[in-house]
Amino acid sequence: MMNVSVICVGKLKESYLRDGCAEYVKRLSAYCKINVVEVAEERASDNPKETEIAQILQKEGERIIAKIPKGSAVVPLCIEGREYSSPDFSALIEKISLDYSSLCFVIGGSFGLSAEVKALGKTKLSFGKMTLPHQLARLVLLEQTYRAFAISNNSKYHK
Repeated sequence: MMNVSVICVGKLKESYLRDGCAEYVKRLSAYCKINVVEVAEERASDNPKETEIAQILQKEGERIIAKIPKGSAVVPLCIEGREYSSPDFSALIEKISLDYSSLCFVIGGSFGLSAEVKALGKTKLSFGKMTLPHQLARLVLLEQTYRAFAISNNSKYHK
């Protein structure tokens, strides 16, 4: 059974997001060992300058890197990532599982991910050109990961 980690910057603030994520974590547990890890989000001033944003990305990036399981295939979620259809995303996870027993998705905070974190991923993932709040991106990622495993296992979930 594959180990899947989701490392996220910040906590889920809304109960509907917590409930949705908990539901998909529960569903995913039938297909993989799933672990969601939250790292602290850095506070920013109201109008942060480039240097402040760079410092925030560095500090959050250090926390993220410290939590990535050793030997994992790292897949950062970022705007420059590739978009996948659900069947193609399922195929990607299957392909990764041939070489790795552990898969680690990374979701950054309000300012995204540091270059160091992005560089750890041979594959980068994007949900499209629209900007999603990082908390909603977590729910979408968990649902799409569940869908990917359902596709691989010929479940009726994906129609």
